[in-house]
Amino acid sequence: MSALVQAPRAVVMIRPHHFTPNPSTAADNGFQRTDELRSSAQVAREAHAEASRAAEMLEAVGITVHLFEDEGTETPDSVFPNNWFSTHAGGHVAIYPMYSPNRRQERRHDIIEMLKRHYRVQDVIDYSGLEQDAMFLEGTGAMVLDHIERVAYAARSMRTNEVILERFCTHFNFEPIVFDAADVQGRPIYHTNVLMCIGTGFALISLATINHPARRTEILARLQDSGRTVIDLSQEQVSDFCGNALELRGAQGTVIAISSRALAALTPTQRAALERQGQILPLQIPTIELAGGSVRCMLAGVHLVARSLGPIVTGSVVEERAR
Repeated sequence: MSALVQAPRAVVMIRPHHFTPNPSTAADNGFQRTDELRSSAQVAREAHAEASRAAEMLEAVGITVHLFEDEGTETPDSVFPNNWFSTHAGGHVAIYPMYSPNRRQERRHDIIEMLKRHYRVQDVIDYSGLEQDAMFLEGTGAMVLDHIERVAYAARSMRTNEVILERFCTHFNFEPIVFDAADVQGRPIYHTNVLMCIGTGFALISLATINHPARRTEILARLQDSGRTVIDLSQEQVSDFCGNALELRGAQGTVIAISSRALAALTPTQRAALERQGQILPLQIPTIELAGGSVRCMLAGVHLVARSLGPIVTGSVVEERAR
């Protein structure tokens, strides 16, 4: 049962038609890059193809994918839906305030309505109005959630407001653990899910990124006390998105979705430890990674109970209408 708590069987994905690294987020996203060798049209086409292939590969291992199209030109980061909404056991949905003004346009009523139509949704808690007070919490980018132990890990940044975090934890019954983390250049890491991934039986985390030794020791102890195998990542491996993975539940059991780049950056020992936890599913998304996020950012997990009626079939790609 615990595996189902942490690892969803379904995800929401957005297939972008006009993808580009977002100039509005480059200032605090140290993982973002530009591509001087390809035209913007080439970058957009390849990102569309990468998202399509990723959805197909997830489907092939038994994950249900709700695939939405984004044909707009005003939402370059829409491929990362986990930042603006999350779903939770018991039928709860949260909608989040976003730091960058052009990312706020990514929120979509049709996705929330799809969730209500196909899953048992009890309530939707919308924090997005707090943008007017310059308070931000970018979903499961800002927080890495331990659904089993009920802990929300969060690295401080301009995208993680502690007041909203406390409010979220009160509403959704999580304990907040907040810490400071920096990349290899010493800059604050913009999203916690770049440095950390929690699965049912494992945790990927870069302890070296956590600034304060006492906090580092405390977090390691919490993860070990939960019975998980802790796979410690270097700061360089964080730059290769090794922490930006997601545990899912496929037709044959646990699936660990991670990018091909990240998998290649793991040591043989780390990879073997991860393989003992489930099937590794490497997704080739180098163009999408230019935007400073990777596989976990692309997948908004559905932690809801499906309704008995409806067109959803486990291990299918359910293509939804465009924005």
